[in-house]
Amino acid sequence: MEKELTIKKEGVVSLVESHDLEKIIKPLTREIHLFDSFVAGTSHLEDPSVLDEIKAGDKLSLQREENKYDSNAILILTADKKKLGYVPEKDNVIFARLMDAGKLLMAQIKEIKVKGSFHQISIGIYLVDF
Repeated sequence: MEKELTIKKEGVVSLVESHDLEKIIKPLTREIHLFDSFVAGTSHLEDPSVLDEIKAGDKLSLQREENKYDSNAILILTADKKKLGYVPEKDNVIFARLMDAGKLLMAQIKEIKVKGSFHQISIGIYLVDF
């Protein structure tokens, strides 16, 4: 029993048990700016009210989507997991490959321009590095 592994409730283990995991991991990550683009498909949203809920500076999640029109489709979601649109097809190949390889990407709204009923949403795309 001399070489028995024991886990003590101190250090990192106690931090994980007493705090949200995000509060521990977030300081260890950095967001590396990769590219500027825009949100495609905003005029085809099932719930266009999402456009009234967003603002510059909002962080967005990116998620791969099986799509019969675009094999590299990347869905853009708000913090509330509402569909905002897609990374444009002309920009998504490299990002899809990174995501398929297990890399975490996210986006952030840089600017929103409203032109009549059309919303032009400029975003930055970032690699979340640990």
